[in-house]
Amino acid sequence: MRNRCLNDRPLRADADFVLYWMTGARRTRWNLALERAVAWAAELRRPLVVLEALRVDYPHAAARHHQWVMDGMRDNAARFAPSPVTYLHYVERAPGEGRGLVEALAARACGVVTDDTPTFFLPRMLAAVAPRLAARVEAVDGYGILPLRAAPRDYPAAVHFRRFMQKNVAAHLEVCPAADPLADAMTLPRLATTALDDLRARWTFDLPEVTALAIDQRVGPVVARGGESAAQALWQGFLSDKLARYPDDRNHPDRGGQSGLSPALHWGHISAHQIFWELLGAEGWSPARMSTAATGKREGFWNASAAAEAFLDQLITWRELGANFCVHRPDDAARLEGLPMWAQDTLARHAGDARAYTYNVSTLEASRTHDPLWNAAQRQLVREGIIHNYLRMLWGKKILEWSASPEEALRHMLVLNDRWALDGRDPNSYAGIGWVLGRYDHPWPPDKPVIGTMRPMSSDSARRKLDLAQYQRAYGP
Repeated sequence: MRNRCLNDRPLRADADFVLYWMTGARRTRWNLALERAVAWAAELRRPLVVLEALRVDYPHAAARHHQWVMDGMRDNAARFAPSPVTYLHYVERAPGEGRGLVEALAARACGVVTDDTPTFFLPRMLAAVAPRLAARVEAVDGYGILPLRAAPRDYPAAVHFRRFMQKNVAAHLEVCPAADPLADAMTLPRLATTALDDLRARWTFDLPEVTALAIDQRVGPVVARGGESAAQALWQGFLSDKLARYPDDRNHPDRGGQSGLSPALHWGHISAHQIFWELLGAEGWSPARMSTAATGKREGFWNASAAAEAFLDQLITWRELGANFCVHRPDDAARLEGLPMWAQDTLARHAGDARAYTYNVSTLEASRTHDPLWNAAQRQLVREGIIHNYLRMLWGKKILEWSASPEEALRHMLVLNDRWALDGRDPNSYAGIGWVLGRYDHPWPPDKPVIGTMRPMSSDSARRKLDLAQYQRAYGP
C-alpha cells in the first residue's frame, strides 16, 4: 500500500545505477523511499544516485523557502559524503534550466524511486514525468503513520477519521522505516567519479547564493534554519523540555509550548514515524498497550501520558486528515467547493452583507488593520514564516469577516499563507484554511451577519483566554 508503480517499465538490471529522486522526504533518516532505493541497489549490485532538485518557477517561489530547502541540501550532502552514495543537489538559476535532468538520469537508471506526496504541484509533476522516463518509477509513501491511501474516502470531521485510524492503525505500525537507511548503503558499489561528467557539463550541481536566484527576494529568509540537523535538534528539545507541558501550554503564545515542527514536517526534514516511535519509546510504550475500542475520542486510545496523547492527535489525526482530503479530493483542497454544503450555503446567503471593515490583500500583508492582535499575528508570519496555531485560526476568521466576499477571503488567505508561511502549500495549511470556512466543523447558531452560522472567534475573547502580553510586545508595530 505504500509503494505505487507510476509507469509500466521494468527494472533494468544491466543499467548503470539506481536513482532516488528526492522530492518530498528531504532527509537521510527514517526515510522509506531511501530505504527502498538502497534495497534495489543492493539487490541489483549497482551504485545509488540521489537527486534532490529545486525549481525556481513554482508558485510563490521565494528566498525564504529556497534558503530553507538549501539548508537541508547542505545537511544531506554532509550525511551522504562518507557513504558510497552519489548525492546531487541541483537548484535552478532560471526557469526551465533544469528541464531534462531527471530524464537524463533515468535514461541510465535501473529504476527510479521517488516520494509519494499528497499536494501542491508534486502529484501532477510525478504523473506527467513518470510515463516519459525510460526506467521503472516507484513512488514510496512515507508521509504519515497511516498510508495516504489507507482510508477509502475523505472524512467530514476529525472524529470520523480518528475512529478509522483507531480501527486500522495497528496493522500499519508493522511497517516502520529504518532509523538510518544509510547504514545498509555502506556496502554498495560506488559510481565512478567521471560517470556523470556529461551531466556536469550541462548542469551545475553547486549550490548558488539564494540572492542570485530568479525568485521573490522580498520574502526573505528567516532566522530559523531548515534541514535535517535543525529539525532533529528542535524535535529532541521539544521531547525533553516541552512535551510534559504541551497540553497546558500549546494554546498560550507567551508560554512557547508548541513544537514548531510543522515546517520541518512539510519539507520532509523529519519523519512522522521518528516522532511517533521516539515519543512513545520515551514512555516505554508498546503496541500491546493500544485500546481495542475505536471510539474516535482524542484521549485514551494509545494508553500513554496525557501529553503524548494530545501531541499524537495533532501529529496523526489532524495532520493526516488534511492529507486524506488532498488525496481523495485534490481539486477541492483550496476551493470553496471543498467545504460542506452547510458552510457553502451560509457563506452564500451572507455574501452580500455589509462589512464593518474591508481590507485588500496588500493592507493585510502589511499588518495595517484596526486590530492590534491580528496585526501581531501577521507580523509573526512575515518575520518568522509561522503563526502560533491558535492565532492562525483567529487570523483566518478575521480575514473572512474583512473581505468583500467568501471567494476573496479564501484568495487572501491562500496568498498570504502560501507566500509567507514556511509550511504553506501543505495539506495541513489547506485543512486549517478550510476549517476557518467550516470544513471539519458544524454550524454554530444563531445566524450572524457576514459569517452566518460559522464558528465565531474574536480578538477580545482570545485576550481573555490566552497569555498574550509578551506576544503582543514581541510582534508589535
